Amino acid sequence: MHYQRARDWLHEFWLFGLKQAYACLFGGFLLLVMIVTRYWYPLESLHRYDFIFLAAIVFQLLLLAFKLETLREAWVIVVFHLVATVMELFKTSDAIGSWVYPEDYVFGIGNVPLFTGFMYSAVGSYIARVWRIFDFRYSYYPRRRWTIILVVLIYLNFFSHHFIWDLRWLLLGATIVLFARTHIYFRMHREHRHMPLLVGWLLVALFIWLAENIATYTNIWIYPNQQNGWQMVPLAKLSSWYLLMLLSFVLVSLINRIEIPVQQQRPDGSGN
Repeated sequence: MHYQRARDWLHEFWLFGLKQAYACLFGGFLLLVMIVTRYWYPLESLHRYDFIFLAAIVFQLLLLAFKLETLREAWVIVVFHLVATVMELFKTSDAIGSWVYPEDYVFGIGNVPLFTGFMYSAVGSYIARVWRIFDFRYSYYPRRRWTIILVVLIYLNFFSHHFIWDLRWLLLGATIVLFARTHIYFRMHREHRHMPLLVGWLLVALFIWLAENIATYTNIWIYPNQQNGWQMVPLAKLSSWYLLMLLSFVLVSLINRIEIPVQQQRPDGSGN
């Protein structure tokens, strides 16, 4: 009995890893290109940033051509690219200077090389893909209008905190209140497992923070404190990624139906 349970657990753990890797195809590809081109880039006629931009486009087209990504997921990437580019233009402006892109490029707007939008798109792509692959369902998911109001305020705070009070901790508190009861149900094989949605977001935000450290180490972008040599990105930055994770999740939820676990549905098929 114990042997069978251990084998079943290992099987589900293996499936979980495989599905996560499949969901991370686009983000993993971008990170791999960043690392490889940092240490080996022989093309003198094409800037490294421009190569990353073109490589991201080609990889997206291949994902669509081989049906490894749906058209809906591709639209998510386009939306994220636009939303992210607006924020990047503001954050990298000479007046703000939150971070800089130190290398040359042709494909860009102002201080922003165009490949940067794909870095945020990778987060949206991951959420859209993992939602489908794991057949996400939710218990006690808050009303959609409240989630939209919350993420609009989060997005605005990314800009406004340079001029007025930084409301991130207030917004994090509102997030906890709004999603305190929400559980996410995910299926590896036959049955759904579940965890608090707030914990799930924290785990993903942690992995994004680790990827950010790799990206800054490979000179993709640098913060002011990294001008004279690389330093690890402070763990406090995790709060920004957590809020960005929430923003990304709610944007994806606008094109996906919020499914309720069967055991929690009412006789009419509704839930919560």
